[in-house]
Parts: sequence; structure tokens; C-alpha cells
Amino acid sequence: MSKDYDDQRAGDLVPVKFSRLTRRGVLLGLSLSQLIALGVGVGSLVWAFYAGGGMLIAFSAPVWLSAAATVWIRISGRAIVEWIPVVFWWLWKATGGQLLYRRRVVRPRPAGSLALPGDVARLREYEDPITGAGMVHDPTASTLTAIVAVAHPAFVLLDPGEQDRRVSSWGRVLATVCRSGRLSMLQVLERTLPDSGTGLAEWWASHGNANGSWASTTYAELIERAGPAGERHATTLSLSLDMHAAARQIRTAGGSIRGAAAVLRQEMSTLIAALRSADLAPSDWLSCGEIAVILRSAYDPAIAATLERHGELGQSLATAGPVAVNESWSRLRTDSAFHAVLWISEWPRSMVYPGFLAPLLLSSGIQRSFSLMCTPMRSDQAARDIRKKKTEYISDAAQRQRIGQIEDASQTAEFQDVLQQEADLTAGHGILRYTGLISVSARTADELDAAVAAIEQAAIQASCETRLLVGQQAQAFTAAALPLCRVV
Repeated sequence: MSKDYDDQRAGDLVPVKFSRLTRRGVLLGLSLSQLIALGVGVGSLVWAFYAGGGMLIAFSAPVWLSAAATVWIRISGRAIVEWIPVVFWWLWKATGGQLLYRRRVVRPRPAGSLALPGDVARLREYEDPITGAGMVHDPTASTLTAIVAVAHPAFVLLDPGEQDRRVSSWGRVLATVCRSGRLSMLQVLERTLPDSGTGLAEWWASHGNANGSWASTTYAELIERAGPAGERHATTLSLSLDMHAAARQIRTAGGSIRGAAAVLRQEMSTLIAALRSADLAPSDWLSCGEIAVILRSAYDPAIAATLERHGELGQSLATAGPVAVNESWSRLRTDSAFHAVLWISEWPRSMVYPGFLAPLLLSSGIQRSFSLMCTPMRSDQAARDIRKKKTEYISDAAQRQRIGQIEDASQTAEFQDVLQQEADLTAGHGILRYTGLISVSARTADELDAAVAAIEQAAIQASCETRLLVGQQAQAFTAAALPLCRVV
């Protein structure tokens, strides 16, 4: 998605506009699957017409009527034909017993592997000997990922001038990611976690005056009771190296996983410098033990506060995964919680200010993870993609005009978005594709339904549209709740 900026006075917040989710198909707004189904229906109707006339047309009616129904009838915003792959994959997993996962505790796992279910079971851990950072290697996708925690002030409490400066600085961070050409994804993961109370207790121990007075005793008791009941926010950035795109540099650095780690270290250093120039406070790159705590807390939220209080527990990636996972059509159940994943299908269509996600990110009393996956596009690839889109839009408009179909406003707006992306690319800006996912967790199914409803209302206040990712909750959860740069 690209962003349009209005010219305003220095120091004022600049509103932002996101590109619309393209709904243009291959021909006349129809996708490839819709065209195939329509072709089958038209073909059967034409064959019946020329082969035998009225009787054969009646006998073939179930074929061409079903084809027409799958093309034109929509369920939850999708044509029926587009639901076929989702339903087929769901049935394949159901018949193959892939909806249930139980850890085999007596069978050792291969050294260096992560104890995770599903397609993330193939991931491997690697500890960088130079930085001590834990890196996650996906041998199938040929990616290597490192994770860093980031501290930042409350954005909504800053004055407009400072907010605008920080937004511009963050834009330079994203531009740095775009110019690399060797990165496959930058993931921003913002999580709400149950607070163990250690932060308040440590502050009181170092700054408080425990003199035995009534005020001191009351304040200490309040901290003791309120600390474990609170929640805190944690933000991580995950940087994923595309080992195919960086193949030459990896060979120069010595090849194999060591060479890839050396190349990723260069990208890590560049990102850290960019974050510090944006007045963000990155920590050291997370070790394998710290990554294990994040994974364990995602699958087992009830243990998160205990792992924080006792720093030596849960520090092994070999045991960080869940003990049991049950996947259903619209939710996922793991060790101590139910989860549901929502996809932000539409970003704001009107001009909004940078803090537009505040209703969603600052919602209290709900345990959730917000994952923003930024996929950079190389300049040459983005230019080819834009030229292709322009050609397709112009040809579709000519085809609609030829058959007398009216041009609607949404198609015109999508074409204007493409022109704006071309202008941004010509001006030297990078092109990023954004994917937003929200993972909601609760202790019971009823609490999960209430939390999902609250998040959907918060998304409406943020001018966003959300959809529940039915039929693919397990895969979506690994992308939304884990800092591993996964895709859905």
C-alpha cells in the first residue's frame, strides 16, 4: 500500500491515506477461478444448445446453474468458487488428523529444531557467535530471521509536532528496509501481556520510602495487589533475510548458515542505526532463550507472568512450543487459552492521522497481539508491477466501455491509487505491502467471543475493516502472534 501526504505547515500532523485493497480480476472484475467456473458453465450450456436443444439444456441445467451460482453468489465477501480451496484444504487436514497436535514428550526432537506444530515445525534455531542473537532459519522458504525488542514513549501523549517528527523518522526506517533488496519482510509485533508486577515492585524498592507510615504501608499493599492484575505492552521488530536474494553476498561471507548470519548482521546493524536515529530504543538482539519465552507465552498465556518473574524458566526453544493444539473452523485452542485471528482486510479509505490505530492498540482488558508485516518491493519489481496494473486497468476500462458496462467509483479510485504509487516510486520512495493481523486470546470460548466482538468494534473506530480468518486459524496464529515473519 502507498501513502498520500497533504502539504501542511511544519509542525502539524500530516493525515495519511492508504491504498485500497485491489479487487480487480483478470477480466471484467472476475478472478481466474471465477473465469474457469464461468467457462465450464458457458461451455456446458453451448454444448447442450448445439447437441440437442431444449431437452439437453434442461438436463445440463444443474451444471451451468451451479457454475453461475459459484461465480456470482458471495459469502462473507467472497465468491463461492473462492471458498473451494479453503474448504478443500480444511477437509484435507480434517481427514488427515492435522487439526490436532499433541507433543510426544518421550520422543526427542532433532537438535536445533523448534517444538512447534504444523508447518513451523521445520524451523531451525541458530545462535550467532558474534552477537549472541538467536536466529530462526526456515530451510523451505530460505529465510533467516532475527528479533529485537523496542522501547518507545506513548505516541498519543506527544505533542503534534513531535508526533509528526517521529512519523517522518519511522518513514526513514522503512525506506532503509526498502533500499536493501535483500530483506523479505519486516514484522512489527505489539503484544499485551499480563503484568507480573515486578516492574512496580522494583520501582517501589528503589524509589519508595518504606518508613512504616500509613501512606507507605497502603501504597505497598496497593502495588502488591494491583501489579499482577495489570497488563503491559511489548513491541518487537523481526527482520527476515531472503537467502535467495542475498545468495552472492552469502557465498562471499563463507556460505551456508554462517554466511547468511554474517549478511543478516549487516542488515541488523543498519536497522539498529535507523531505529536510534528515529528516537526508538532497541534492546540487544534477542537470544534463543528470550525467543523461547515469547513463543511459550503466546501458546500458554497463563504462564507468561511466571516466566517473567523467574528469568531462568522456559529458556529453551526445544521445549517452547505447546503441549496440545486443537484447531476448529473459527478458533484455535492451545494449552491454556482460546485464540482467534482477524485480518485487517481494509485500511482507512479516508484521510486519517498517524494515531488512528489507538482505539485498537490501547483497548484494555483484552489480551491480543497486533502484527504488521511489511514486505518491501525492489524498485525494478515495483515499477514492473505498477506498469502491469496500469495496463490491465486501462484494458479493462476499454473492455467495459465496449460492452456498455458503467465505470464505478471504486475502480476509478483503485486506478488513482496505482498512479499515486507510481508518483511515489518516481520521487524515490519505497513501496511496501502491508498485512495486518490481530490475534485475540481468552481463557474460555465465551470470553473469546466477547473479546473478538470488542476488537471488531475497536477496529471500526479506527476506520478499519476486519475479517475472521476461518479455516486457517493455526497458520494465521503463527503469523499474528509469533515474531517469526510468517505469512498466511
